[in-house]
Amino acid sequence: MSTNLVTSETDTETRTAIDVLEVMELIPHRPPFLMIDKVEDIVQNESAVGVKNVTIDEPFFAGHFPSRPVLPGVLIIEAMAQTAAVLVVETLGENAKGKLVYFMTIDSARFRKPVVPGDQLRLEVRVQRNRGPVWKFSGEAKVDGLTVAEATYSAMIMDD
Repeated sequence: MSTNLVTSETDTETRTAIDVLEVMELIPHRPPFLMIDKVEDIVQNESAVGVKNVTIDEPFFAGHFPSRPVLPGVLIIEAMAQTAAVLVVETLGENAKGKLVYFMTIDSARFRKPVVPGDQLRLEVRVQRNRGPVWKFSGEAKVDGLTVAEATYSAMIMDD
């Protein structure tokens, strides 16, 4: 595990990056459904940025769409959710062992521009609130600094 921790003036732990191997230690998703390659700029209980390098060999491009491959919008939302799950597990630490993060709601999803092979998707996730096992997030997906998708969503932390 990486040990790149920084403590801010407010005693909030911040990590600069978590690579894909550690992501797989934190959440149960695996290829082909692991939708993030790393998570950066993690501020516990506040925010994180997921990174997805979109490549032509993704299995969904065979059917979406063969002549003009486009990353399905629902998978962009899933990538936001996986980024949020890493943030929750990082925030809860040992209390997250043996737990899974499940979607509850997706609200105000907007898709602004297609995401295609060769793009790097940056998934900026912020905690809006956290009450017991229920967490609410806002997410914004960007390519080259431009917003391509956004949504608010909630999830529940439950025993595996």
